[in-house]
Amino acid sequence: MAVWIQAQQLQGDALHQMQSLYGQHFPIEVRHYLSQWIEGQLWDAVDLENPQEEFKAKRLLDSLIQELQNKAEHQVGEDGFLLRIKLGHYASQLKSTYDRCPLELVRCIKHILYTEQRLVREATNSSSPVGGMMDSMSQKYQQINQAFEELRLMTQDTENDLRKLQHNQEYFIIQYQESLRIQAQLTSLATLPPADRQLREPALLSKRNTVEAWLTREANTLQKYRLDLAEKHQKTLQLLRKQQTIILDDELIQWKRRQQLAGNGGPPEGGLDILQSWCEKLAETIWQNRQQIRRAEHLRQQLPIPGPIEELLNELNSTITDIISALVTSTFIIEKQPPQVLKTQTKFAATVRLLVGGKLNVHMNPPQVKATIISEQQAKALLKNENTRNESSGEILNNNCVMEYHQTTGTLSAHFRNMSLKRIKRSDRRGAESVTEEKFTILFESQFSVGGNELVFQVKTLSLPVVVIVHGSQDNNATATVLWDNAFAEPGRVPFLVPDKVLWPQLCDAINLKYKAEVQSNRGLSEENLVFLAQKAFSNSSNNPDDYRNMTMTWSQFNRESLPGRNFTFWQWFDGVMELTKKHLKPHWNDGAILGFVNKQQAQDMLMSKPNGTFLLRFSDSEIGGITIAWVAENPNKRMVWNLMPYTTKDFSIRSLADRISDLNHLLFLYPDRPKDEVFSKYYTPPLCKQPSVCTGCCYFQNLMAQLQNDSMLDTDGDFDLDDTMDVARHVEELLRRPVENQWGGQQS
Repeated sequence: MAVWIQAQQLQGDALHQMQSLYGQHFPIEVRHYLSQWIEGQLWDAVDLENPQEEFKAKRLLDSLIQELQNKAEHQVGEDGFLLRIKLGHYASQLKSTYDRCPLELVRCIKHILYTEQRLVREATNSSSPVGGMMDSMSQKYQQINQAFEELRLMTQDTENDLRKLQHNQEYFIIQYQESLRIQAQLTSLATLPPADRQLREPALLSKRNTVEAWLTREANTLQKYRLDLAEKHQKTLQLLRKQQTIILDDELIQWKRRQQLAGNGGPPEGGLDILQSWCEKLAETIWQNRQQIRRAEHLRQQLPIPGPIEELLNELNSTITDIISALVTSTFIIEKQPPQVLKTQTKFAATVRLLVGGKLNVHMNPPQVKATIISEQQAKALLKNENTRNESSGEILNNNCVMEYHQTTGTLSAHFRNMSLKRIKRSDRRGAESVTEEKFTILFESQFSVGGNELVFQVKTLSLPVVVIVHGSQDNNATATVLWDNAFAEPGRVPFLVPDKVLWPQLCDAINLKYKAEVQSNRGLSEENLVFLAQKAFSNSSNNPDDYRNMTMTWSQFNRESLPGRNFTFWQWFDGVMELTKKHLKPHWNDGAILGFVNKQQAQDMLMSKPNGTFLLRFSDSEIGGITIAWVAENPNKRMVWNLMPYTTKDFSIRSLADRISDLNHLLFLYPDRPKDEVFSKYYTPPLCKQPSVCTGCCYFQNLMAQLQNDSMLDTDGDFDLDDTMDVARHVEELLRRPVENQWGGQQS
C-alpha cells in the first residue's frame, strides 16, 4: 500500500507529527496530489554530500514542477479553477525556493518520506496484537517512547507545582508585608496618649499574632512545598539519566558500531532521524527541568527560609548541568566518516553533525568545526584529558567548516567536502610494525554556547582509525589493518587497541562480509570455501570444518608473515582474489560458474572422474589475483588434468574470461556437466566478421578498441594511461602471432 494512503490514516500525536513535516518549504497539497509520482522517484540515488549530484537533483526539481503544472492544467469545474491556481502557485513557489539549491529539495523530500514511513511503521506495530507480532526492536522503541511520555507528565507535574509554589510564595510575601505594616502601626502607638493607645493596641496585637501565626505555618508549608518539588525533580532527573543512558550508551553506540562494520561491507548503519528525535526530546526535557530548577532557586533567594533546600537545589543544578553536558558532547558525531585508507595529496570528505543543535538553537550563532589528524598516542592522551593542545601529526588542507542548519530536516551539520592531507608525521614504529599498520584518527572539534551564553561547550569527536598511505601499492596492506580494526574493536577501548589473535570463525565472518561487499554479490563464501581458506591459512589438510572452529589466527598470520613457500601473506592473496572478481569475474561468480577456492589436487580429483573436456575455474595458488582453468583431456599415454597459466587483471583487460573460454575448443563442459555455451554464451563478444581464420584476431582488436574507449584505460584521475595502452597493444600483437592452443601451459598454476 502507498505510504501516503497509510499516512492519512494516522491519528493523534502521529498525525500531528506528520502534519508538521509540511509548510511553505513543501506544501502538503503537493504531497497529496503528486503522491504516486513522489513515491516512485529514486530520491535515495542522489548523494546529498556530493555537489556533482546537483544535476540529478535539478532534474528531479524540474520534473516535480512539470508534474504540478500538468496536474493543474487538468483541473476542471469551479473547484478545479481554484485548485489550478493553487497548484500553479505552488509550482512557482517551489521553483523559486529550490532552483538555486535543488539538493535541499531532495533532502526535504527524503526526510518527509522517511519520517512518514517511520510513523506508519510505529502505528502499525502499536495496533497489532501484543506478543510475537512485535519484534524486539519495536518493543525497545515503545519502551523509549513510554519513558518520554512519563518524563513529559513528570515535567508537567513539577511545572504545576512550581507555579503553585510561586503563587503561595507571592501571597506569603504580601502577608509578610502586612505584618510589617501592623508592626509599624504598633510602634507608632508610642506617640499617642495612653488612652488612645490602650484603645487601639489590643486589636493590633491580636491581628499581629494572627498574621505571625499564619506566616509561621505558611513558612513551614512553603518549605515542605520546596522539598517536595526538589524530590520530584530528583526522580525526574533519575529517569532522565536512565533514558539518556539507553539512548546514548546503547542506541547511539550501536549505531556507531554499525557504522564501523559498514566500513567492512556490513549493512548501512541507518539514518539518524530517530536518534535525533530522541536526543531532541531529551534536550527539550532537560532544558525545561533546568529552567524549573533555576526558577526554584530564584524563589529561594527571593524568600530565604532556613533548611536543607539550598543544598538540594545546588545538587539538582549540578546534576542537570552534567546531564545536558553529557548529551551535547555525546551527540557531536561523525555522520559520514573520512576514508579509512587515506592517501596523501588526495581529496576526501567527511560530515559532522550535532544531533541537538537545532533544538538548543546552536545554529543562531553557527559554530565552526576544525579537523586535525592525530596519532594513536595523541588520541590516547586526549581521552585521558592530558594536554595535547595544538598537537597534530600532519597538515590537512581545507580543515575548517561552519556548521549549517537545514530547516527542512532540522539538522545541524558541517560538510567537509574538499579536505586533503598535505603531509603526515609518522611516529617511531614498534618491532615488526609497518607503515600500513600505523593508525591515525581525524579529530573534529568545536565550541559553542547555549541558552544565551549560559553554558559553553567544547566538543570533540574522533573518526574511526585511518591508515595513511602515499602510494596505491600500499592500499591492500592498509585495508587489512582497517578490516581487522573494524571487525574486532571493542566498545570503549583505549585507542586503538585490538586483539592480536581471534577465533577463525570470527575472521570468517569478517572476510565473508568484506568479500560480498567488494564483489557486490549476495553469493558469499560457502562452508567449503572457508575450509579451503582455513587449509591455506593454517597449512592444514583437514576437510572437516569443526577442526577449525576453535583455532585462532594471529595478526601476523593474517598479514605479516608470508604463506609457506610464497612471497605474499594470506590477506594479500585473498585481497587479490577479491579485486580480480570485482573487476572482471563478478557475473560468473554470481552465476556459480567459478568454484574458485579449490586447490590443484582437489581439482584433479574432481575432474578425473568426468568426461574429457570437463573444466573448472579456480583461483591460482601461486599468483596474487590470478585464476586458472583446469581441465581433463587425453594425453598420448594417459588421461590427465591440465592447468592453464593463471589469467590476471591485465589479461582480462584485453579479452574477457567468457571469450577466452569460447576460444579454447578443448573446453566442453563446465564442472560437473554443463555445456560451456549454456553457461558463458550470453557473455561472448559478438564477432565482427565471418572469416573463421581471422575472427579471433578481429575479436581481440574489437576488445582492444572497447578498452580504449572505456574507463580501464584511464587512471583514477581520468587521464589516458599510455603505458597500459602500449602493454595491451603488445599483448594483442603477441596473441595474433601465435595459435590460440599455444596459450596452454603445462602443469603450472
